[in-house]
Amino acid sequence: MTMNRRSILTGGTAALFGALALGAVESGATPAQAAAGGPLALLGDPAAGGVQSPPFPKNLTEAERRHLKTFDELDFDVFSHADWSRLGESHAKNIRVHWPDGHYTDGIDKHIADLAALFVWAPDTRIEVHPLRIAKNELTAVTGVMQGTFTRPMPDGQGGFFAPTGKAYAINMATVSIWNRRGTMDEEFLFWDNQTFFSQIGLG
Repeated sequence: MTMNRRSILTGGTAALFGALALGAVESGATPAQAAAGGPLALLGDPAAGGVQSPPFPKNLTEAERRHLKTFDELDFDVFSHADWSRLGESHAKNIRVHWPDGHYTDGIDKHIADLAALFVWAPDTRIEVHPLRIAKNELTAVTGVMQGTFTRPMPDGQGGFFAPTGKAYAINMATVSIWNRRGTMDEEFLFWDNQTFFSQIGLG
C-alpha cells in the first residue's frame, strides 16, 4: 500500500486518520486489533476520564515503535513536566508546527516558547493518556487528553491579562507527525476544538 503523505495531509483530518488506519491494518487485522493489539471496546469520551493508553499496535517496525515510544515520552514526561531542555529528543531543530487555528510556526525555539505559554496561566497543564496510537512508516497519529486549571493570569496578547477563573479543562486532541531518519519530527499537526477549550476555562 503506497500513500502520498502530502496529499493525505491536505485531504483533511478524517481522511488522514482513515488512511493511517488502513495502512495499519493492511495485514488483515481489524482496526481495533491494530489500535490495541487485540479486541477493544468502543471508547466513550476520553476527556471525561477513565480511559487508559492501550498497548502499542502489533506488527510495528522498529522505527514505528520507536516513534510512538518517543511520542509517549514527549507528552507524559517532557510536556507534562515542562522539561523543555528535552524537547530536542522528539522535535527537529527546524520543525514546522501547525496549530488548530490554522497558523504555523518554524523552529524548535518558537515551539518551546508557545508550549511554555500554556503553563503561564495553567501550571498544572498535562497529557497523561494516549487513547489511540497509530504508526505507518514515517507517519504517526496519536490522540490524547490535555488538561489543566486556569489559576493564573493569562496574557491577552495586547499587554493585558484575562483574570483566572479557577476552572479546569480537559479536551480531546490529536497530533499527526512526520518523522525523519534521525527519529525526530520534521512536521507536527495539532488538532483540538478551541471553542470547547475556551468554554471550559470560562472565556467562551
